[in-house]
Amino acid sequence: MPEARLHLDADASSKSLHAALLDQGRDVTRTPTEWMPLDASDERQLLGALAHGRVIFTFNIRDFMALATRYPRHGGIILAAQASWTLSALIAALDRALAETEAEDWPGQVRWLNDWR
Repeated sequence: MPEARLHLDADASSKSLHAALLDQGRDVTRTPTEWMPLDASDERQLLGALAHGRVIFTFNIRDFMALATRYPRHGGIILAAQASWTLSALIAALDRALAETEAEDWPGQVRWLNDWR
């Protein structure tokens, strides 16, 4: 089964996190990209990730929980409270999340990154 593909939304989109996940061999994109401008709304980012077959990772818990209700057929959302994560812990947990799940596990799911801590 195919591995989940990830998109880092604007709130979680650090170049170092993106590069580290790519170095781990993960299929990951980040805002901004050719299909997602830096100033894209949360809604546009969620729908863009869905259109590109990607699970979205964000620190923007409140807004994305509301969007998950509005768009229950999204491609998957991973949430984390930013203050509780170091870069190395984020890399390890996201790598684990992608290793332990498959693309088919994600549609409509909202999961906490703490599940892979």
